[in-house]
Amino acid sequence: MATQPTLNNWLSIGVLGVIWGATFMVVAIALEGYGPLTVACARTTLGAIALLGLMRLMRRPLPEFTPRMCKYLVVIGVLNTALPFALLSWGQQFVPSAFAGISMAALPLFVLPLAHAFTDEKLTKRNIIGVSLGFVGAVILIGPGVLEIGTGMEPLGQIACVAAAFSYAVSSIMTRRCPPIDPITMAALLLTVGAAALIPAMLLIEGLPGIGEARPTIAIIALGLVPTALAALIRVVTIRSTGTVFMTLVNYQVPLWSMLFGVWILNEILPLRFFAALGLILIGLAISQWVSLKRILGR
Repeated sequence: MATQPTLNNWLSIGVLGVIWGATFMVVAIALEGYGPLTVACARTTLGAIALLGLMRLMRRPLPEFTPRMCKYLVVIGVLNTALPFALLSWGQQFVPSAFAGISMAALPLFVLPLAHAFTDEKLTKRNIIGVSLGFVGAVILIGPGVLEIGTGMEPLGQIACVAAAFSYAVSSIMTRRCPPIDPITMAALLLTVGAAALIPAMLLIEGLPGIGEARPTIAIIALGLVPTALAALIRVVTIRSTGTVFMTLVNYQVPLWSMLFGVWILNEILPLRFFAALGLILIGLAISQWVSLKRILGR
């Protein structure tokens, strides 16, 4: 059963919102000098090294590697790191960073039905209304261009970003159902699995990367240490203590920060449908999460 969120849980949600909101801008900068698989691989590998070092420093225990535990770690590691990182890096070659950020707001739209089917967090009528409204927003976000696949790469980039959100949603449910494991150890092992999947893919498709210019290189290092290693740790701790549905509250902030950073730092010009889509998605989230919102407002 999911527990009552504490003040620290709410602070974690706020920190994750800023970190993940800025991530899409940093990925866009990294792509200026490196290929998408190299960006995804580097951030995963650096994050794994950082968390494995922290795990050793804090003497965190390894789990018992039963077949069930190994299955969960491998599947979650791919769905939570390797696959979404690769999809987002590839998709951001063709869409504004703000689009990738807004697409992450669709994450709860996937999590809520999945949580209803596979956990003790059941959908209510309010959830269903909110999810339905949010899906309308997601359709507006993608726009009519998705029907023009074959005329350019932007529609495929949009699909890749939304597919990344779905991958995160499935991994959230599996993280909640995973057998007991130390959260720091889990975050480190998940990134290790992701790195093991991405390294051969990068070498096969893009080859061994060289050292590029300072700006994209610094961006890649930052990706590995902050939104990957640090955020992975915060995310695992929050999900396992309060549940997957509470974790989706971070998505109120991510698209707002991604749009702010995209416009302010990258000088992106955003179409009006982005703002309309964001409004509908956030309203849908507010409706579906109304009980949680009333709880925090009451505090």
